[in-house]
Amino acid sequence: MSIDTDTVRKVADLARIAVTEEELASLAEELNAIIGWVEQLGEVDVSGVEPLTSVTPMALKQRADVVTDGDRQADILANAPDAREGFFTVPKVVE
Repeated sequence: MSIDTDTVRKVADLARIAVTEEELASLAEELNAIIGWVEQLGEVDVSGVEPLTSVTPMALKQRADVVTDGDRQADILANAPDAREGFFTVPKVVE
């Protein structure tokens, strides 16, 4: 695949990036170099390689999935600057 100056102009327009006519040729060369590098990655033999999410082994901490009713209303409302009748109270914002 090869990128020409018309393609660079179109991509720059879609990305809303201001690119001068003088910059188009150098950007086309840079994009072609990047695409060439990506094509080289396709040539690498990865058969037998397990997919990774990280290079270090990781395990997420887990807790028991137990349903509780919470019963923490008083603790939560204690942090509110104004609470009435078990609800957060906020100032009126629409007249």
